[in-house]
Amino acid sequence: MAVDLIHKFLNMAAPPFTFFSFLFFLPPYYLFKSFLSILSSIFSENVSGKVVIITGASSGIGEHLAYEYGRRGARLALTARREKSLLEVADRARDLGSPDVITIRADVSNIDDCRRLVDDTVNHFGRLDHLVNNAGMTSVCMFEDAPPDMNNFRAVMASSAAMSAFFESLRVEFGSDIGITIATPGYIESEITMGKYLKKEGELEVQQDLRDAQVGFMPVGSVSGCARAIENSACRGDRYVTEPSWFSVTFLWKLFFPEVFEWSGRLFSLPTPGRPPHEALNKRIMDFTGAKNVLYPSTIQSPDVKTE
Repeated sequence: MAVDLIHKFLNMAAPPFTFFSFLFFLPPYYLFKSFLSILSSIFSENVSGKVVIITGASSGIGEHLAYEYGRRGARLALTARREKSLLEVADRARDLGSPDVITIRADVSNIDDCRRLVDDTVNHFGRLDHLVNNAGMTSVCMFEDAPPDMNNFRAVMASSAAMSAFFESLRVEFGSDIGITIATPGYIESEITMGKYLKKEGELEVQQDLRDAQVGFMPVGSVSGCARAIENSACRGDRYVTEPSWFSVTFLWKLFFPEVFEWSGRLFSLPTPGRPPHEALNKRIMDFTGAKNVLYPSTIQSPDVKTE
């Protein structure tokens, strides 16, 4: 068939065509991107007076994003499930310079709460300029241990993996009408790196031994620095931001050395057969060397997390 001949031709022609296209196209392309990056840094967006919704604003990156936007004079709609903590964040954001802050207690896993969040924000401010989708949680569980009848658990795992692809699709649909910045932070001080995980039964608990096994000897970055980098990138109109920036090299390892990347993950993060997850090699290295006191900020070494 004609289609089969076309595919055979493309099988032979596509690789060399792509190679020579990259060879000639990449240098001017990255030069042009560097020029645009300089321009966007000089003429970044002024968010003073603009309206920003931040989800998951009661702690961690969301909390510090509220402070960064507040310093720039943005008007804020902060949402989370813990109302007391949310009010404390709102008070500090006002002190830092935000002219108007409202708090909306909501659970973003509930579609009605999401609609109410946007409606209340627009009704109060009359507009919406930035939406920061920050709320989230993580879970650590072997696939064979996941309960087969727990739909919510599977949904959390699927949505986490698909998030970047979803927003990349939206970027194609919206074009230049709506800017989308995708943040891919490394290990940052927050309740997640404090060891707050979603159990397979659907409950949240703090497991610092399991945290040590997963994070291992990777240095945990400052949450304020991460929030500042994200906010700056959003105002510049960047497509992606990774903080700390050196963490971007892990993408290259995964791209060019996938076998090594997967092997190292198994070696350091997974325990030997028959052993509990918190006895992984990462955890044993941290206990033997005491490196946790150097690599982890003191803010995440306490098992106490906000409950209200």
